[in-house]
Amino acid sequence: MLDELQRRNYSQSTIRSYIYAVEDFAKCFHRSPERLGPDHIRQYQAYLFRERKLSAGTIEGRTAALRFLFVKTLRRPYLPDHIPFPKRQRRLPTILDQQEVARLLECASNLMHRTMLMMLYATGLRRAEMCHHKISDIDSKRMVIHVRQGKGGRDRDVLLTPKLLETLCEYWRWMKPKTYLFPGTVKGWRADVPITEKIVWQAVNGCQACRHRQACISSHLAALLRNPHAGSRRRPAHHPGSSRPCEARSHHRLPALVPATPAGHPQSARSHRGIQP
Repeated sequence: MLDELQRRNYSQSTIRSYIYAVEDFAKCFHRSPERLGPDHIRQYQAYLFRERKLSAGTIEGRTAALRFLFVKTLRRPYLPDHIPFPKRQRRLPTILDQQEVARLLECASNLMHRTMLMMLYATGLRRAEMCHHKISDIDSKRMVIHVRQGKGGRDRDVLLTPKLLETLCEYWRWMKPKTYLFPGTVKGWRADVPITEKIVWQAVNGCQACRHRQACISSHLAALLRNPHAGSRRRPAHHPGSSRPCEARSHHRLPALVPATPAGHPQSARSHRGIQP
């Protein structure tokens, strides 16, 4: 199965999840997957729902791994009805208004965390995409941000707002990153390596002081900040909430979180190759 996944150029995260799903399927019946069939798949899916109380999205990923195993690897002519995908509930995303986002950004513990939260909100980047973002990916002349090898290995461009550019310039003067926009650490020392997603969760936990919607802020803030972008693509133009995401991305009504540097200040010259006015 590993050879079939690799020769189809599946991502490492997909390979890990598929291998884990097949191993869990085999451990459930204490047999090799080659000795299992549609009846075992039916029992396994029911077991995941009833006993382990997994969500439909998680079981859908397990089902995709089993389909790949039996159809692509073992070459068994199963019909899709033999390995069905569970039905998922489709809900509209929760979208924070401008005042809520402004309060969340003000609760950030430091400039780095505030910049990360603004990046999530203004661009709709995923956490993994933001962790591997480089200085050279910021094109301040065209006012776009290049996303290299995002989800599915696809490149794309997102808009760079003037407010976010101002905060990025202030952050660059403070942090002085070399390659990666948010550098990580090696053995407790700052190094030119990408940060881990744990740092993003630290920025999220720093916003727990916000009392409004504290229950959802502590665990789903990164997803809530990205929802205006992900949700607006699914909503029709006449939807009542479809105007809020577009309006929220502009940052025109948000308070000034970082004071601008005076024109005559020595640090006012933005000479870095990636972040330039």
